[in-house]
Amino acid sequence: MKTIAISTPYIKLDQFLKLADCVSTGGMAKALLQEEAVKVNQEPEDRRGRKLYPGDIVDVDQCGSFQVIAK
Repeated sequence: MKTIAISTPYIKLDQFLKLADCVSTGGMAKALLQEEAVKVNQEPEDRRGRKLYPGDIVDVDQCGSFQVIAK
């Protein structure tokens, strides 16, 4: 599992997917979420604006598993 450090209290899911190099644009993030290829804390997620906090775990099909940590 890879870790992604954030310096803010939270990060939105679409921004996180770009930071984790799973997608390169917001449009790609939207398409990925519509395919139900993303899980947050083992629950399917389709909202681009979902707020992620340190400790959350994000699983992305064909990209990997990531944990949000605070800087």
